[in-house]
Amino acid sequence: MHAALKLIHHHFQQAQPGATGSPGPASASVTAVPGTTALVLDSPHSGTHYPADFNAACALATLRRAEDTHVEKIYAFAPALGVAWVEAHFPRIYLDANRDTTELDVTLLDAPWPDPVSTDPAVLSKVRLGKGLIWKLTDEGEPIYNRQLTVAEVRHRIDHCWRPYHAAVQQAIEAAHARHGYSIHINCHSMPAVAGRFATDFPGLEHADFVVGDRDGSTASPALSALVCDQLRACGYSVAYNHPYKGVELVRRYSDPAQYRHSIQLEINRKLYMDETTLAQLPEGMARLQADLQALVQTLLATDPR
Repeated sequence: MHAALKLIHHHFQQAQPGATGSPGPASASVTAVPGTTALVLDSPHSGTHYPADFNAACALATLRRAEDTHVEKIYAFAPALGVAWVEAHFPRIYLDANRDTTELDVTLLDAPWPDPVSTDPAVLSKVRLGKGLIWKLTDEGEPIYNRQLTVAEVRHRIDHCWRPYHAAVQQAIEAAHARHGYSIHINCHSMPAVAGRFATDFPGLEHADFVVGDRDGSTASPALSALVCDQLRACGYSVAYNHPYKGVELVRRYSDPAQYRHSIQLEINRKLYMDETTLAQLPEGMARLQADLQALVQTLLATDPR
């Protein structure tokens, strides 16, 4: 086992009992369920366990709007099908596991950051929006902190959230590839019906039902991405391809289509399954979505992309 996976047992305070649907004790930072198939699913942004050291200035209700709420419930069927599953329990607004550790806004810190920081304008597009490794602003532009963070606390977040999450995803993909000679990785997300002012480079955009992203064909074969798009459209959904979400760090880092390692980011419009104001599930929408996504997973399990 990768050494960093030992950090999965680091525990966090659950800020709101029942935030994930049922009361319970504090949760480990990552859940990793091994699979037996070539398919790996991961949900880096559905975590609802807010660490005691967060010390954000925003109300919890504001912070929770950053979550990919209920994504872990949408795909609850997957492990029983032999699909590997990785899920973060820490919230993305505390640390965004779908960023590289160099995507850091150093103006958040009270001292110089001693580690590498990217200077590539393309890489830093999310940082400019306040959405780097450590978020600075909510999707509506509200400052998350009324203080500066220490170098030590940011390193702590990286060591206890980013590293174990990435270790779990990497191990799951490597195991799937070793078993079958190829792997298909679906990076699972949800998105608001309408983009916030500081969410993307397209504020106010009304999102399609799904957005399929493969970083312009660089993280998965276009044929595999087309298969996903076509099946979702056949179910009656509107589907956008690489707009406005192309996929970010997790699909970039662990994909290599030439070696049959395919990674696709899949965004689901929250209006399909939840009330975005109350965060309550819409039972009929959730049931339809789960059935259609289970059918998609079955198609991917029967697909050899080589």
